[in-house]
Amino acid sequence: MPAPRDEGSAHRPPAVRRLPETTLQPAERRGRGATANPGGRFEPAGRVAFDDGWDGAEALGPLRTEVLAEQARTLITRNTSPDISFDRSINPYRGCEHGCVYCFARPNHAYVGLSPGLDFETKLFQKANAAALLEWELSVPGYSPATIALGTASDPYQPIERGHRLTRAVLEVLARFRHPVGIVTKSNLVTRDIDILGDMARDGLVKVAVSVTTLDPVLARRMEPRAPHPEKRLEAIRALSAAGIPVMVIVAPIIPSLNDHEIETILGRARELGAVEANHVLLRLPLELDALVNDWFAEHYPGRRRHVMSLVRQARGGKAYDSAYRTRMTGTGAYADLIVQRMRLARRRLGYPEERRRLRTDLFRVPTDQLSLF
Repeated sequence: MPAPRDEGSAHRPPAVRRLPETTLQPAERRGRGATANPGGRFEPAGRVAFDDGWDGAEALGPLRTEVLAEQARTLITRNTSPDISFDRSINPYRGCEHGCVYCFARPNHAYVGLSPGLDFETKLFQKANAAALLEWELSVPGYSPATIALGTASDPYQPIERGHRLTRAVLEVLARFRHPVGIVTKSNLVTRDIDILGDMARDGLVKVAVSVTTLDPVLARRMEPRAPHPEKRLEAIRALSAAGIPVMVIVAPIIPSLNDHEIETILGRARELGAVEANHVLLRLPLELDALVNDWFAEHYPGRRRHVMSLVRQARGGKAYDSAYRTRMTGTGAYADLIVQRMRLARRRLGYPEERRRLRTDLFRVPTDQLSLF
């Protein structure tokens, strides 16, 4: 493959190094975000496909989504991070079919012996015992309630939720226990559960964060191929707000020179439709994600790759990623500070409230029918 030429450059740049695992042709991975399927970092051996001279006689067909059942031993994950607003979270699924190439959770697939690349969006796991396990964990004597974040590593409303309905089952449990929950999603499927969420919202037990990365449908299809159209997400903000459910819009991730010009427009549209909070996250490239995103740029936007990655590194202390608490979400330096300032000014101009809503914890109770379990 010839090296792509940077746009506007007066000389030929160095060849863009593609991942050796970039073997599937675009038609064979149509509808997927990642361009490659590199081995996980814990694997004892690596595999590289090569041309054996049979002219593609054994070429793979379109990638199919596989869903395996997983019997989880615990459902609520705890954290002690000082830079996020919750100390516990739930992810009913492992992996995500939305296929967002930039997803910071991709490297987690290496822990189950799979690739953070195409495997992350095609080999999924559903925690079949999620609802029963949650009931047990909330019923343990001495449990102290605090907001549970639902969907921090994989979208709880990704396409397979339509059939498995694990997220709805989890919400039904939380509603019975009158337990606060914050949901993060980029899917309008969340509106299916307005009947549960509306009742919880009236008691101050829920809020929903809707991620809107871009309003450009072409860019959205390339970055997050199986996530709903941006207008569908905006419609979800409208529907949730109309039902009395507080909504936060998250502009995430902000990618320098690709979608950063849309910040004010996205915040404005969301505010018109009822959003009451706004936040952002700067592009994060931990572990294998650096190579995967670079490979994606080499295929889709080769002329912008070097400039984008230069700005990312400027905001990460010269590295692809800096995991330091308090700055990993927003970065540091002139570019990162500019984004923070733009967000602050846009929120003020558009009338977003200064304070974030706090969910109630004083209504928590263990339903009486649970007492028979102990």
